[in-house]
Amino acid sequence: MLRLLTALNLALLILFPLAWTAPLMRAGLLPLFGLEEISVLSGLAALWRGGEVALALLVALFALVAPMAKTVALALVHLSRAPITLLPAVQMLGKLAMADVFLIAVYITLAKGMAVGRVETAWGLWLFTGCALASLGIAVATGHLAKRGALR
Repeated sequence: MLRLLTALNLALLILFPLAWTAPLMRAGLLPLFGLEEISVLSGLAALWRGGEVALALLVALFALVAPMAKTVALALVHLSRAPITLLPAVQMLGKLAMADVFLIAVYITLAKGMAVGRVETAWGLWLFTGCALASLGIAVATGHLAKRGALR
């Protein structure tokens, strides 16, 4: 079981960066014009260029830093390179990563409710959400293994 969790967790080191570049949504001002694809990275760049530096840094923390720090920390625990006592911090990082998925969903809902343009979800949103949920599941399973004494 530990080997499977480790392999799934290490796969997230590839899947998270892929999710950051994948289109989260397609948005356009008017229904007649083409839709522009928005990814986590393009959204961060737009916030930064628009002068919303604090918001860009907050999104970067939630979407980039927290998931990768959690994935690396879990890998270190799985490979016995970090103590099991690190697991509560790992769970907190996971909550921060899920906050970003929630914020994206709220933005899409608000944009659709304004009826000014058109917003469609894209496959990257599902990939990013899946990565965050998989990471959450891996952390929970790791916690169960730790309670049973299967981790050292």
